[in-house]
Amino acid sequence: MPNQSHLILAGDIGGTKANIALFSIVGDKLALLRDQRFSSAQYPDLIAILREFLGSDTPPILGAGFGIPGVVLNGRAQPTNLSWAVDAHEISLEFGIPHVSVLNDLEANAHGISRLSANHFAVIQNGAHGSKGNRCVVSPGTGLGEAGLFWDGARHHVWACEGGHADFAPRNDIEIALLEYLMKQFGHVSAERVVSGMGVGNIYKFLRDTGRGTEIPAVLNDMQSHDAGAVISKYADSGACPMCAQTLNIFVGCLAAEAANMALKTMASGGVFLGGGIPIKLLQRIQSASFINTFNNKGRLSSLMENTPVYVILNDQAALLGAAYAALDKSVGH
Repeated sequence: MPNQSHLILAGDIGGTKANIALFSIVGDKLALLRDQRFSSAQYPDLIAILREFLGSDTPPILGAGFGIPGVVLNGRAQPTNLSWAVDAHEISLEFGIPHVSVLNDLEANAHGISRLSANHFAVIQNGAHGSKGNRCVVSPGTGLGEAGLFWDGARHHVWACEGGHADFAPRNDIEIALLEYLMKQFGHVSAERVVSGMGVGNIYKFLRDTGRGTEIPAVLNDMQSHDAGAVISKYADSGACPMCAQTLNIFVGCLAAEAANMALKTMASGGVFLGGGIPIKLLQRIQSASFINTFNNKGRLSSLMENTPVYVILNDQAALLGAAYAALDKSVGH
């Protein structure tokens, strides 16, 4: 067992699951000791989860970091789709941890990128040879998370944002009709209403309700007991449901456009990284010429986009690693 004063606790917290891990510090690296997944909603708070994970004989921990979906202010965050908040000060007092960091989950994801090896990425577009500069992360999951990485000439500095809640920007007649359909339900229509897990369902309902597609009984039946996005993907891939295929085509186009928008706003010449589970599941569609053509179609700045690398993050532990290394940096004063 490593020196207990050289331990880092980390967590990737979501509305449905919480991944918790304990790492030992080996030089300037972290080595995983153990990890465990918890059902977030079954616990009254994160402290209860950590108590169970650490056990009664809590070891001394140098630092801790937790990635949380939502806005983080003064070390406190209210996770999306959870009734309880996460407070760095409370965790520090409860477990005697000197340094506790609470980060937006995409901020944690961005920290994790540099800790992954080349085989943890799928290359969608190579971009210009030796591309350097700012980076950005766009992560469609339950919602739409985004973050940036500023390049100072020597290293990247991560910053969080809530860009997924900025306005959805339609590009053609069918997306304009989609916007009008969603405006009637929600008033304000963010990019998250389209480019996320909920977005897949929203696009499907739009096609069905406006007569642009025909719902088949098998899809309707499956949706009664399974996740809508998974059902749509299944029937789209099998070719059994043209409307499901159309749903994913519209979704992937909107994802490409939003990723390009984020790249322009952050001047991400160093790369755009697509995170979350959805890009992995839709990898074949994202690797299509249609996605790249949409991503690069930015008028007078199309040549800039063509030189921008685009990747899909294949390692679902990126946010957990990022939270851990952010805690390490804070603990050792980097």
